[in-house]
Amino acid sequence: MKLITGLLLCFLFVFVGCNDDDDDKMSSIEVRLTDSPAEYEKVLIDVEEVRINASSDDEGGWQTLSTEDGIYDLLEFTNGNDTLLAGEDLPVGQISQMRLILGDDNSLVKEGSTYPLETPSAQQSGLKFNINAELVEGVNYKIWIDFDAGRSIVEKGNGTYSLKPVIRTFTEATSGSIKGIINPVNVRSYIAAISAANDTIGTFNDTISGEFLLRGIEAGNYEVEIEPGSDYEEQEFEGVSVILGEVTDLGTITLMMQPQ
Repeated sequence: MKLITGLLLCFLFVFVGCNDDDDDKMSSIEVRLTDSPAEYEKVLIDVEEVRINASSDDEGGWQTLSTEDGIYDLLEFTNGNDTLLAGEDLPVGQISQMRLILGDDNSLVKEGSTYPLETPSAQQSGLKFNINAELVEGVNYKIWIDFDAGRSIVEKGNGTYSLKPVIRTFTEATSGSIKGIINPVNVRSYIAAISAANDTIGTFNDTISGEFLLRGIEAGNYEVEIEPGSDYEEQEFEGVSVILGEVTDLGTITLMMQPQ
């Protein structure tokens, strides 16, 4: 009997020790902000907090990450640019949801004038996304919040504007990218990847380097459309393949002048 009791105590000791070891295992998470383009001079959003839920319970398990709160101009983060919003070391395991908490100091600049963006009261609890990710020991896990500024702003009939965020999230592990160079480099062009379901992800090229990057694209085949300035012809590329975790390079795309 003493032998059995001793074996049980040893087993319990090992079991608890293993659990303690699991509790000590850490991963890290970064939440980064990026944007799709919009025809405004500035779109300013007031970021207060980023929260992560490590529980399947929507009401519990929420943890506030170390957040770089402040006013962000979304239009500084187009064409593959981004900025770090929040980061934290977290125990390994499952995370299920994320919340972005916005303040009331949101605005846009159009033709030199600044307009406040009315924010629905429902946003006080935060914009919630399902992420369902497994944090692995020693791995830096990155999540991008892609804030579609153009589709998120609603112009009202009385000349005011409201903010109704249209946002998607993506990670390196669940998406791919498309890049290329527009020639001539100084011709501002709109580049869009269009899926079979007619979902569109777009950006403008950099008019100094000509480079563009479409990021956070699900695996599959896409039609890529190039819409340059009025002096140049539009171009289309069909069957552009996107692979998870890889960048599809379209190379240099030389624009053709429209016939006179």
